[in-house]
Amino acid sequence: MAEKGLKRIDIPITGMSCAACAARIQNGLSQIEGVKEAQVNFAAERATITYDPEKANIDVFLKAIKDLGYGASLAKQTIPIKGMTCAACVARVEKGLSGTEGVVNAKVNFATESATVEYIPSQIGIRELRKAIEEAGYEAVTAGPGEDVVEKEQREREAHYRSLKRKVFTGASLTVPIIILMYWHALGLGSIFHLPMETGFIIQFLLATPVQFWIGLQFYRGAFAAARHKTTDMNTLIAVGTSAAYIYSVLATFYPSLFQLRGYRADVYFDTSAAIIVLILLGRTFEAKAKGQTSEAIKKLIGLKPRTARVVRNGAEMDIPVEDVEIGDVILVRPGEKVPVDGVIKEGYSSVDESMITGEPIPAEKKTGDGVIGGTMNKTGSFRFEATKVGRETMLSHIIKLVQEAQGSKPPIARLADKIASVFVPAVILIASLTFIIWYVFGPAPSFTYAILNFIAVLIIACPCSLGLATPTSIMVGTGKGAENGVLIRSGAALETAHKITTIVFDKTGTITKGEPSLTDIIRADTMPEDEILSYAASAERGSEHPLAEAIVKKALEKNIQIAEPYGFRAIPGHGIKATVKDKTVIFGNMQMITDEGISTDSMGNAAERLASEGKTPMFLSVDGKLAGILAVSDTLKENSKEAVSALKKLGVEVVLLTGDNRRTAQAIAKQVGIERVIAEVLPEDKAKMVKDLQAEKKIVAMVGDGINDAPALAQADVGIAIGTGTDVAMEASDITLISGDLRAVVSAIALSKATLKNIRQNLFWAFAYNTILIPVAAGVLFPFFGILLNPIFAGAAMGMSSVTVVSNALRLKRFKAPV
Repeated sequence: MAEKGLKRIDIPITGMSCAACAARIQNGLSQIEGVKEAQVNFAAERATITYDPEKANIDVFLKAIKDLGYGASLAKQTIPIKGMTCAACVARVEKGLSGTEGVVNAKVNFATESATVEYIPSQIGIRELRKAIEEAGYEAVTAGPGEDVVEKEQREREAHYRSLKRKVFTGASLTVPIIILMYWHALGLGSIFHLPMETGFIIQFLLATPVQFWIGLQFYRGAFAAARHKTTDMNTLIAVGTSAAYIYSVLATFYPSLFQLRGYRADVYFDTSAAIIVLILLGRTFEAKAKGQTSEAIKKLIGLKPRTARVVRNGAEMDIPVEDVEIGDVILVRPGEKVPVDGVIKEGYSSVDESMITGEPIPAEKKTGDGVIGGTMNKTGSFRFEATKVGRETMLSHIIKLVQEAQGSKPPIARLADKIASVFVPAVILIASLTFIIWYVFGPAPSFTYAILNFIAVLIIACPCSLGLATPTSIMVGTGKGAENGVLIRSGAALETAHKITTIVFDKTGTITKGEPSLTDIIRADTMPEDEILSYAASAERGSEHPLAEAIVKKALEKNIQIAEPYGFRAIPGHGIKATVKDKTVIFGNMQMITDEGISTDSMGNAAERLASEGKTPMFLSVDGKLAGILAVSDTLKENSKEAVSALKKLGVEVVLLTGDNRRTAQAIAKQVGIERVIAEVLPEDKAKMVKDLQAEKKIVAMVGDGINDAPALAQADVGIAIGTGTDVAMEASDITLISGDLRAVVSAIALSKATLKNIRQNLFWAFAYNTILIPVAAGVLFPFFGILLNPIFAGAAMGMSSVTVVSNALRLKRFKAPV
């Protein structure tokens, strides 16, 4: 047991191979200042350290272990959290988790409403982490037996979104009559039906009260939670501002004599308090909708997992749950079935659609000895393979984990309004309180009435309407303008970050290129016409489902070329096909297949090499033992890819091409569009790692992709941009979606982000300028010199003008025009 004032911690160690390793780690830990005793058990692979917490901590121990060449086995958990409303909430949860013994690192993401925690499992568990979140004033989402936490979180988000919509609708239904009553005579309704002013006030009170305390209840709860932790946030602003207007209006309704000073008439501001609550809730409704979709990418990835596997055991085939598959099991896969787990083919051959991993549309030819990946789709043949990775170790599970961790990481986005609010609100409350005291003690009679009047005037001036609208109005207009230009921006955070992008990483297939193989070249070897060459090739490939064959047949149909019925069709996996067309023997495949048949390709060698260097796939055609020509198939460039890359480079943005394709093809495509930096032959986890490496260089990185394989990198990037013509998973993992797939929209997104951020800064300036200038006036500083007091009517007008200015300025974004 540790002595008083000392702590003891157990750290699982990885990388030890002998007792000498344990001794080396023990010696290194013992030399750290503040460590009283360190023991390393090689058999248990664990270090037990007794230390003085004032002189040493977990981070120091982990660094020492790493410097010695070993690792610590830490657990990582992503925990969904309910109840966060702003950056101040994030800070409180992070502080609570980080201060929990055994936690190494805690990051809370407001956008995904989750915490990603690294911890030492021997010191702390999930129960303690959830308790720390609850003690901070929030709720950790937990799942019951047999329930998926992601699905439960999604259901709760949807329920919250529906609740917000109901509240906005109900609040608007109550607020509109209040506004009509407020301007009853101005609208000319008094001539139709006489409504006494006092009666109108009471009706407004009855309508505004449920808006204030039911529709706006969440603001009070948030403000009280912040107060318990001795801080303030946006909820505090909303609660204080609307309460000031509401309480003032209640007093003016039932105790008008308090305000009948020097001819001032008691006016009410029920419309102000109600409208503020409804407008801010409307903004939160849009935000909730965007947040509610963040887990869709994970759900769709999980949906790719096969449920069963056909395993061969003791010579018999049996279908078992994929969870029961063990390493070493032999599994049978038939055409049209998904590969259940990762493994190596032992018997048979086929073409497998690996687009979910590689992003490439052309199925990969698989034969004995080749690896297959769980979740991919078998297309044509049957095969048996041996399972090498199962459960959480499969490639698909790894991708799911990468996406989950990347989405749970904290984005480098500062919530400016919340930061300012944490200082602004206490300052305003202090000024209002000092105003009341000074007027009550030193003011002329009736001093209490003066004090109340000026106290409320200060609070109404400090109403958060303009502050609350400054950012969301600009974002709403900006995102709407983005949609008009083919850019779907899924969150304000993405819009805030896009203008800072310094590096853009493009996936190749389906992003820079169309993602659909097409016939690009027909080169004759002798006098046979091109159309006849295409006729023989299309006829031979007529019954094939291979994407390359489909491209050739499609071109023949487009040109109205006759396609004959092939006979004796035979496919040679990985090489090509043989068939009889129009009573002639046709061989169509790669160079090796043609030369194996004893047909010379020397005359076409240079042409084939040139085509390959251009990123195309050359296929040779021979008819009755004579070389007829070459047909080249390629995934062609999108029409505007080159223009988009050029525009990005003019903006000073570094452009990188990242692909799972071979280097020669990638280099050829990059050369055509003007990209200098190419990273080829990478797997999904390497794509995400590349983004991390760029971020480590202090670069703001955007990733543009269209496939499931791009999802981890899209989620890891500061801004993930998905192609609208790609997979749903890629779009759900991204921050921005290009609806048409036109890459010029990336340039538009960056330009729109710059315009929107400039607009937001202007809005915040005007919002605070109104408050800052008029708060001293509301406090009565002009009264001793000019006898001027700010009537709360003018305070409300100033507040309204602040809001009008902010909204009008935001609407200027509608003039935005795409630069390309």
